Amino acid sequence: MSIRHLSATAILTASTLAVPAVAHASAQPMAASMTTMSSGRVGAIVAALIGLTGVIIGGLALTGRLRAGSAALVALLVGLIAMVIGGLVVATSDGGLGTGNGLGGAFVGLLVGLASSILGGLGLIRARRTA
Repeated sequence: MSIRHLSATAILTASTLAVPAVAHASAQPMAASMTTMSSGRVGAIVAALIGLTGVIIGGLALTGRLRAGSAALVALLVGLIAMVIGGLVVATSDGGLGTGNGLGGAFVGLLVGLASSILGGLGLIRARRTA
């Protein structure tokens, strides 16, 4: 067996083994930079802001500063919308926390949406009790 045949076999073997490793490395999600606004980050921000709006409306409905029934219903619906958007971001996120895919913000959106729904539900109970 000649040196040329051995070197050709070694190059072919090395390239055959390297292709799956390169494909695996390129399939891994890369962390986004701090200033990059990915669709996951935007969705998480929207979910958190919608949920926060619902929490404010639900709090105002519970304190009696807004019409209790309609404001509580708005807070309940806005909280559900925030939870749906946050859930979609969680379901479609490629990486874990800290990768820039909006996963952490989506969890915040889910929690704030849940709080908004709870406040809206309590406001509806209070509005029906007083009516």
